[in-house]
This record gives sequence, structure tokens and C-alpha cells, in this order.
Amino acid sequence: MSVGFLLLHRFTLGAFANFVDVLRLAADDGDRSRPIRCQWRIISPDMSPILSSCGVAISPHERIGDLRRFDYLVVVGGVLEEETLLVDTRFDDHLRHAAEAGIPLVGLCTGSFVLRRAGLMNGYKCCVSWFHNSDFLRLFDGLQAVSDQIYVVDRDRLTCSGGASAAHLAAFLVERHLGKALAAKSLRIMMFNEAAKGETAQPTGRLEVVVRDEVLKRAVLLMQHHLEVPLTIARLAGKLKLSRRLIERRFRSELRTSPQAIYTQIRLDHARHLLQRTPKSISIIAVECGFCDGSHLSRVFRSYYHKTPQDFRSGNGVSALSQDIC
Repeated sequence: MSVGFLLLHRFTLGAFANFVDVLRLAADDGDRSRPIRCQWRIISPDMSPILSSCGVAISPHERIGDLRRFDYLVVVGGVLEEETLLVDTRFDDHLRHAAEAGIPLVGLCTGSFVLRRAGLMNGYKCCVSWFHNSDFLRLFDGLQAVSDQIYVVDRDRLTCSGGASAAHLAAFLVERHLGKALAAKSLRIMMFNEAAKGETAQPTGRLEVVVRDEVLKRAVLLMQHHLEVPLTIARLAGKLKLSRRLIERRFRSELRTSPQAIYTQIRLDHARHLLQRTPKSISIIAVECGFCDGSHLSRVFRSYYHKTPQDFRSGNGVSALSQDIC
């Protein structure tokens, strides 16, 4: 199994390290690190060191050459910077040539953004972190991405949310090529209990309630991604390919409340975050959190927290915009 890595400027070191360490541990017996069963090369248009987001620089093994020697080409993204992500297109032609040659393309972290920008994700599902979901919508004219699971395998395009999910995606590939035992061995040495499937829910962002059920985790993530125009519970269930009754029963069983109540809590939690961290007007925050207007938000907010949004904001020392725009 041969893998080529393209590291973007300010790439995420953790995503790269997790992926390559699974290959390293599967490549040899024990922890001896000889590249026998797996081989990997960091390739680049030039031989300059590539700076990661944490400041550690990695030197390429070699310049980009014949890509057909690789079973996979992995693009490792990281910090979203307009000048490097959207302007620097030095990888695009190489990625297109790889796609034309039938080489599967892998996007780690924001590597999926580069694949999308290069026009190589048209007709494919694309996984991004919940943290970067709004960036994806903004940069790609409202195109939807999968942000409720840790990685997505769609034919010859494989994308993951980054972090620990990179190890699980690498283990998926090792199992595909070299067998389940070697994939499990790599994960055990890296202190993962077992391989996680792609549809495993991503860790949630801003919800205070602890959710353990995988279906509920995905439901909560979908709620978080649809704040401005909240989904009906029937539509939510449809996206999860489950019945509304089953979704409601699981919420009652684990959280002792309804999905509608959790959805309202998520929207209010986001409203509190915006009130505390931004100077946006109450009316704008109301719309962004799926309420009809500022008055509607104020009524619901007060019923939950026994204070108005204005009182909450003044208690946290944040000034609103000078004009409350409707």
C-alpha cells in the first residue's frame, strides 16, 4: 500500500500524524517502523519545509513526480486562510491529473476544501468538521457538506473531519488493503479501543447536555447545522433515515425530554454565545438562531433563563450594535 501526502501551508499536524502513524504501525511487525507493507512519501512542488499550524515544519521527501505509483493521494489541510486556500492553486493540476489517472483522493481536515475548490468533489459527498461547516457553506455558495459523521467514503473520494478521525480513516484503508488484524493492531498501539465506522457521529460543539446514543449525537449535530431555518422533527428523522416516532422515543429514553425541547435549547445556547461574544443586535441574533424576531427570542429566552437577552448581555459586559436592525 503506497500513499503520497500533499501538505498545505499551516496544515494540521495532528491529522497528518494520526493518519501516517496508522500506516507506520501496520507496515511492520511490532513497533519497528520499517515500511514493508506500507510506504508513504511527502511530496511537494519544491523541497522547502512545510510549516504546520502549530509551528513545526516538515521537509518533503521528494518533488511531485509520477503520481501513478501511489494507491492514494492524501491532501492534509489545516488553518483556513484565504491567501493559501483560495489563491494558491499550485496543487490543483497535480490533483486533477491524479483524478484522471484513477488515483483515489483523500482530504484530511480542510483538505476537502482544496478538493472541492479544484472541482474534484462534484457529485461526491464531502465530509467537513462541524467547526468548519459554516466556512464551507460560505466559500462554496451554500453547498452542503456532511458534518454529522467522522469520515465519508464515496467511491474514490475519501474525506474526514480531521483529528482522531484521520486515524480511523487510515485504519479503514489498511483493513481494505492489508486486513482487519493490522488495522486493529495500529489502533491498539495508538490507544484507540477499536476502529470507528465512518458514520460515527462527530463530537458535538456547544451543547451542554451529554449525549451518548450515536443516533442522538447525529440528530443533535443536524440541529446545530440548521439553526437559522430549523428542521421539522419529521424532516430531521428523514435525514437520519429513521421514523419520527423512533427519534422521539430515543430522546425520551435517554434525555427525558422531546427533540423539540433539545432543539430550542441548542438555539438558545447559540443565542447566549452570540450575546456574550459578539456585538450583534438582538434582532439579528434572533434570526440567526431561528426565531421570528427579537420579541420572539426575548419571550423564549426569558422563560428559560428568567432574564431578557438585554439583561444577559449587560451582565456579561458586551455592548450591542448602536441600532437594533429588524
